[in-house]
Amino acid sequence: MAQGQIYKIHSDFYYVSSGGENFECKLREVLKKTKQSVFVGDFVEFRNGAIEKILPRNNYIPRPSVANIDRIIIISAVKEPDLSFPQLNRYISFAKYYGIEAVLCFNKNDLSSDDKIIEKVFSIYEPLGYDILFTSALEGLGLDEFKEILSGKTSVLCGPSGVGKSSLINAVTGLNLRTKEVSDKTQRGTHTTRHCEIINLNKNTRIVDTPGFSNLKFDFILPLDVDKLFPEIYKYRDKCKFQDCLHINENECCVKENIDKIDETRYQSYLEFVEEARSYKEKVKFQGTKTESTHKKHNNSIAVKISSRKRQSARNTLRQNVYKDIENEGID
Repeated sequence: MAQGQIYKIHSDFYYVSSGGENFECKLREVLKKTKQSVFVGDFVEFRNGAIEKILPRNNYIPRPSVANIDRIIIISAVKEPDLSFPQLNRYISFAKYYGIEAVLCFNKNDLSSDDKIIEKVFSIYEPLGYDILFTSALEGLGLDEFKEILSGKTSVLCGPSGVGKSSLINAVTGLNLRTKEVSDKTQRGTHTTRHCEIINLNKNTRIVDTPGFSNLKFDFILPLDVDKLFPEIYKYRDKCKFQDCLHINENECCVKENIDKIDETRYQSYLEFVEEARSYKEKVKFQGTKTESTHKKHNNSIAVKISSRKRQSARNTLRQNVYKDIENEGID
């Protein structure tokens, strides 16, 4: 059985790279029944065009669905579309939640002569420890630094549509991925990349190109966990009077006492994420999200699990048969 890595998923087909060759594969039916998720970047075992096993992951992000990556490079546009700090904070916090290193890349630098934006970017994110670079795929600005950031790593490029991800990839690889201009009317890009795909720059350097998206929400965590995504807020948490302080309007809140040391756009993003997390908390509290698993794991194998209802039905049937046997013995 051969081992390889999925570099592209399209429809029901999984494209696997192994030993310098590419293979078009499908999932074994038994693997489909386990309902195990399969991501671009997954290492797999396959035979005769069929994937039989998904190997353990080092890490993953669910959106875009990519596994076994070294860093996330968040691509934003300085202009066309205009730089959105709230949106940027979403991507940064998303990477923080999944524990993956993030690099901030601001493309289309040739379209803006406003030094205030550059100064603001450095003032907010450099103290937080992020690597920051400005590029222009059109004019070739910052491409050497961009290549250095990519070198020796598997990097996921993510960001909204229209910020120039495909243009940057074209500039550093010589490929000709499809690109499209940002709409003058909506100031938004269109999805030129339709699926995730690993692109090899050389033996040790790979880029994962991803579709653009913007409606990322933090409706999967609890409100008290949101401040962990903001190191400049989280460092004050233990000094708040109340352990369940959300740093909004509580008394003796150390965050509020030091609010002048926190950038306004970052704090506003924090408040937005808390509201989204509150929706999740209400959902868990009143609707309940826990469902009985349909599969169980035993000795590293996954099998179909009998539901409680069916299990009880089987027990009742067995009990009735026992009573019938007793009655029949009595008649004899």
